[in-house]
Amino acid sequence: MTTVATICPHGRMPRRGVRFISALFALVNLWQMAACPTAAARDQPAAGSKPNVIFVVTDDQRWDALGAMGNREIQTPHLDRLAREGTLFTNMFCTTSICCTSRASLLTGQYARHHGINDFHTPLSEAQYRRAYPDQLRRAGYRVGFVGKWGLGGPLPKDRYDSWHGFSGQGRYFPKDGSGHLTHRLGDAAIEFLDGCTPKQPFCLQISTKAAHVQDSDPHPFQPDPRYRDLYTGVTIPRPPSFTPQALAALPEFLRTSEARVRWKVRFADEAMFQKSVKDYYRLLTGVDDVVGRMVDTLKARGLADRTVIVFTSDNGFFLGEHGLAGKWFMYEESIRLPLLVYDPRLPGAARGRKVDAMVLNIDMAPTILDLAGVARPTTMDGRSVMPLVRGERVKPREDWFYEHLFKHPRIPKSEDVRTERWKYVRFVEFDPPYEQLFDLKQDPLELHDLARLQASGKKLAAMRQRWRRWRERLEPSKKQASAAR
Repeated sequence: MTTVATICPHGRMPRRGVRFISALFALVNLWQMAACPTAAARDQPAAGSKPNVIFVVTDDQRWDALGAMGNREIQTPHLDRLAREGTLFTNMFCTTSICCTSRASLLTGQYARHHGINDFHTPLSEAQYRRAYPDQLRRAGYRVGFVGKWGLGGPLPKDRYDSWHGFSGQGRYFPKDGSGHLTHRLGDAAIEFLDGCTPKQPFCLQISTKAAHVQDSDPHPFQPDPRYRDLYTGVTIPRPPSFTPQALAALPEFLRTSEARVRWKVRFADEAMFQKSVKDYYRLLTGVDDVVGRMVDTLKARGLADRTVIVFTSDNGFFLGEHGLAGKWFMYEESIRLPLLVYDPRLPGAARGRKVDAMVLNIDMAPTILDLAGVARPTTMDGRSVMPLVRGERVKPREDWFYEHLFKHPRIPKSEDVRTERWKYVRFVEFDPPYEQLFDLKQDPLELHDLARLQASGKKLAAMRQRWRRWRERLEPSKKQASAAR
C-alpha cells in the first residue's frame, strides 16, 4: 500500500490542521484499499457469490437403488428430479466399503491408508480435523451443520460445527419414547438448521441418514416408517441374475462361510424373506427421498434455492443377495458402487441433465465441497473435485484406483485391490500366498467368472498385480507422513 507523508513548512501544525490532514489520510487509505485489494482478498470470492451446500450421505445405498439409475421398482421422485436437472454420475465408488472408514474418507478426502481409520473406535486427530472440509469451511466464513449418524469413534465433535444434531453408533429407527421414525426426525433437524440460515452467510449442511442400514441384531432388520407400509405391496422384486447357487459355488470357500453369507441366511434365504427385505430397504430410501423433497421446498420458501448446491451420495454399497451374500466389505460392484448426483442451480440449462461415466470416488467429495466454496484443497487430500465434470469440462479420466478393506473381523477377510474401467484385481492379503481374483468387467459385468487361475490370464494378472504394487508404493510414504501428523 502507498503511504503519504507531508512536512509542515512552519514546523508545528495547528491541532485543527492535524485532525484535518489525518482524516484526509484515512480517506486516501480507504480508497487505496478498495481500489487495490490484497492478494488474499482477490483470491476469495465475494461472500454473496459463495454457494450454499447440502451434502446428503445415505447408509448402505447401492448405485442402482435410485429411479434415475434405471430402477423401475423404487420410488425416489425428488432425487430423480434433481438428477434430471443436475448431473448424474454412473460410476461412483467407495475406496473402502464400511461406514467408519468411508465416512472418514468423505470428511478428509483421503484413502484409508492415509487417514488410518479402520475401526469404529479410532477418532480423527486434531490435525486431521483441521484439514477436513468442515473446519476448512468454517474458517472461510461458512455456517456448518451436521445432522445424523456420525459413524466414527471418539467423542462426538460437537464443537467443530456451528449446529450439531448427530449421534454416535448406529442409532435406532424407533426410539423408546415413541417420537417417530428416525429418518423424518433427522429431516426435522435439517429443516431447523435451514430455518436458521440467512442469505448473508453461506452454509454447508451434511445430513447423514441411518437409512437404509439394517437395525443390527434385530429380527426385523430393515425398519421403514409405517407411512410407507403399503408402498411396493403390489410389486414383485426380481431376483438379481447372480442370486443363484452357481454364483455362490463359484466363490472361494472363505467367502462362502464369511459374515456376508451368515447375514444372507437371515435376510434373503427364501423368496418371502427376499421380497420383504428388499421392499423394506426401498421403503427406507423412499423416506430419505421425501426428506430431500422437504429440504428443497424449504430452500424455495426461504429464497435460498437458486444458490444452494445439493450433493447426494452414500457411504458404501450393499449386497441384496447377489452371489449368495448380504452386507458389503468385498470388492464386488454391489458393495462398492454408489449413487452420486450433483444439483447446481447456477449452471446454464445446457449443462443440466447430464450423465457422467467417468470413475469418481468418495475421496472426491471433500475436494468437491471445498471447490464449490472457493477454498483451496489441502495437499493432504487424495481426491479431486468433480465440479469440472459437472461443468462439462474436458478432464483427464482416472485410469485406476485403489481399494482396501482392513477392518479386523474373523469372518471378513482383508483385501487390497485395484480397479480400472475394464479390469478388477482383488488380493486377499491374509493368506500365504495371497488369494487373488481377476475379473473382466466388459465381458463379465456380473463378476461370475474369476480368471485369476487361468493360464491364458497370466499376463493380465501380472500387469494388474504390478498396478497394485505401484499403488502400495505410492500410498505408503504419505502414510508415514500422515501418521506423524496425527
